[in-house]
This record gives sequence, C-alpha cells and structure tokens, in this order.
Amino acid sequence: MKVVAFNGSPRKEGNTYHAIKIVAQELEKEGIEVEIVHVGDKLIRGCLACGMCAKNKNERCVIDDEVNEWIGLMKNADGIILGSPVHYSSISATMKAFLDRAFYVSGVNGNLLRHKVGAALVAVRRSGGTQAFLQLMQYLNFAEMLIASSNYWNIIHGTLPGEVLQDEEGVQIMRVLGKNMAWLLKLVENGKGSVLEPAKEPKVVTNFIR
Repeated sequence: MKVVAFNGSPRKEGNTYHAIKIVAQELEKEGIEVEIVHVGDKLIRGCLACGMCAKNKNERCVIDDEVNEWIGLMKNADGIILGSPVHYSSISATMKAFLDRAFYVSGVNGNLLRHKVGAALVAVRRSGGTQAFLQLMQYLNFAEMLIASSNYWNIIHGTLPGEVLQDEEGVQIMRVLGKNMAWLLKLVENGKGSVLEPAKEPKVVTNFIR
C-alpha cells in the first residue's frame, strides 16, 4: 500500500514537514510506503472556473502544471495526507489553489478519490489552527473519503523549523494519527472482495436560486 502526503508549506523542511514525517514513520512501521510531495514552493495558480475538466473528462486540469501530476499520484495512492501551515487562520494559498483544482477534477471524473483513506494536519505558531484544519477536512468530506482521526484535532505548534518536535502533545497526536491511518488502510485492504462497497450515487445538485 502507498500513501502520498502533500506538504503545503513554502518551507520544504519546516514544521509542516516534521508533522507529516511523524505520521509517515508510523505508516512505514506497518509496511506502508509514503511519498512526500512539496507543494508550497511551487507557482500554482487557482481554478479558472472554465469547466473544461468536466467537459473533457480526461482526469486533467487544462492548466498544464504540476497539479496534473499530483492528481495522478492521488488517484493511484491508497491514502492521502494533506498538510499545511496556517496563514491568517487559513491554509496556505498555494495549497488551496492545488486542492481546489485537484478535487474538482476528481469530482467531475467519477470521484477518483472516493473511499480512499485521508488525513489532514496543520502546523501553527499560536492560533488559527482549528480553522485551517477544518478547511482541509472539507476536501476529504467532499470526496467521500474515509477519514483517519487521532486523539485530538490534528494540530501541532511551533515557530522555527523543527520546534513542533517540542510540542509533546502535538507529537503524540501525529503519532496516533499515523497508527490509526495504518489500521484503517489495512481494514480497507483486507475488506476488498469480502465487504461490498455501497453503490455510488449520481450527484444531485440543487440550486437555491433558479
């Protein structure tokens, strides 16, 4: 099994990376491969709202950049981790641009991420972490993903790179998240062929103003 983790921090080995690594180490102990993709230092623009991904249905965004490669990684992975620093009580702008496009492409192409195991985490200096964490969780919920949890909200605190490792409770939260994610991945894998998935329902869209 394989998990792909997306680091939304501009700093390649900042606190978001260290949080992801704690989770990854627990997954790797259970024989699950983890690939960390650095998103936060890329020049990724937001969705154009052109609708071409829905028209083309080729599992790609018309903006030809790294996002299309990352969509492929997500499609082929068993689990996905979304990690971001907190910027003004929100996830990083680059991370949001990536996720908006990737999850929209997934949704209009038959929901590529449905029933994959997902997890979200954020690294924050002081406050705003809960809002950013919930923002990441909305993507996982939207895609009908199976969400791994921990023993508290998946938030870890630190300022300078590596300081999150001094947050003992935060480290435990990430460690428990990794263990629970590994367990959930194994449940899904072992259930294939013996436990039937619920049938996919066509999406119903109701506009409030017609």
